[in-house]
Amino acid sequence: MRERGRTRRLMGLGARTGGALLKTRLGGQADWRALGEALFEGLSELKGPAMKLAQMMSQWDDLLPPDLADELARLQRQAEPMPWPRIHEALVLQYGDIHKYFTEIEERPFASASMGQVHKAVTLEGETVVLKVQYPGLADVLESDLKQVRRIIGLGRWFKVSQARLDALFEELAAGLRDELDYQAEANALARYRERYQSDSRIIIPKPLFELSGQHVLAMSYVPGTPLRELEGADDTVRQKVATTLADWITQELFTHGELHADPHAGNFAADEQSRLIIYDFGAVIAVPEARIEAMMHLLSATLDHDPMAMDDALVNLGGRQGQGAPLALYRETAESVSPLFEPGEQDFSDVRVHRRLRELSPKVWAAMDRLQPPADTLLLSRALNGHYWNLVRLKARLDMHARTAPLFECVARR
Repeated sequence: MRERGRTRRLMGLGARTGGALLKTRLGGQADWRALGEALFEGLSELKGPAMKLAQMMSQWDDLLPPDLADELARLQRQAEPMPWPRIHEALVLQYGDIHKYFTEIEERPFASASMGQVHKAVTLEGETVVLKVQYPGLADVLESDLKQVRRIIGLGRWFKVSQARLDALFEELAAGLRDELDYQAEANALARYRERYQSDSRIIIPKPLFELSGQHVLAMSYVPGTPLRELEGADDTVRQKVATTLADWITQELFTHGELHADPHAGNFAADEQSRLIIYDFGAVIAVPEARIEAMMHLLSATLDHDPMAMDDALVNLGGRQGQGAPLALYRETAESVSPLFEPGEQDFSDVRVHRRLRELSPKVWAAMDRLQPPADTLLLSRALNGHYWNLVRLKARLDMHARTAPLFECVARR
C-alpha cells in the first residue's frame, strides 16, 4: 500500500510538471512558483530518487525559471526530516539493541537529504560520532520510484532533447542512486580520501568507523563546522580562504587523481573554526578519464579564443553536437559571457552581470537543442562542475582563473 501511494503521488507531481512545461511550450505563462512549492512539499516528504533529481535540477539555476529554481533550492537546505520512529526502525535493523553501542542518539537530525539523514550519537566509550541513516524501505521502493523519474525526465523531449540523451541522463542518475545506497563503498571512499589528503592541512575529512557501519547506517567521526550555505554572510577572509581551498581541491581531483566529487550539494561542505574545508559526504565520486578532461579543456580554450568554429569542433569531439549547421552566433554569445571570468587578475564569482548573461542565454540554448545536445557520457560530470561553480558563487569567491588555467592548458598540450 505504501509503495502504491508513493507511485500515485509521484505520478501526480509528474503530471503537474508536464502541464507547466506544456503550457510554456504552447506560448503560455506557467506559475513556476506554485509548481515549485508543490514539488518542495511533495518531494520533501517522499524523499528518494525524485527528490534527488529535483536537487540536481536546482543546481542548474542558470537554466531554470528563477521562481522554480528558488523553490527547488529549498530542498537542499529545508527538506523536512523523516520522523524519528521511522529512523529508529533503521537503527534497530542495523544494530538490534541500540543501547549495546550508544548511550545517546539525538532524535533531531542536523542534516537531512534525499536518501538519508544524519544524527549525532555518543558511543559507550563516550566518543561523539555521527550516523548517516538510510531511510527505511528506500532500497525496496527505489526501482519503482525510478520508473516515475524516467517518465518525468522524458518530458525533456518537448525541449528537443534527444531520447538517447534522456536515456543517458536517466541511466547515470539511476546508477548514482544505486551507488548511494552502498554505504560500504562510501566508507571506503572516506578512507581513501582521508589518506589522499592527510598532508593537506586545509582539508578535513571525517574518519569512517567501520565497526559501527553496515548496510543501513554509515558511522563516522564528528567534525563540527559551519555549513557552506551559511558562510555567505561570513567574514570575507574566511570565505576567500574556503573558496581557494575548494577551487584547489577540485583542480587537484581532476588533473592529478582523475576523479571528482559528484554531489556538490552545499550541505556536503563546511568550514571549521580555522577556515579549513570540511567534506562530509562521499556517496557520489566519479572517475574522469584523461581524454575527457583534454576534450573539455579544448572546448574552454576555443571559448576563450572566441573561435566559434573551434568551439563547434570541440563539441563534436565531446559528442555534444548533432545535425547540420552550427549555431555560430550562440557560440559567440557564449564566449562573450564566459570569457570575463578568465580575464587576467582576480574575478568576482558573485558578479551578477555574468550570471545575468548566462541566464539570458538559456532560452537560446533550449531553442538550439536540436543541434546542441548534452554529451551523453558527461552529464553527471557537467552537473557536478556546475554545482561546484555555484558553491564558489555562494562564497563570493575572487579567483584569478587566468593564472589557474594557464598551467592546465600547458599540461594538456604536453600530453
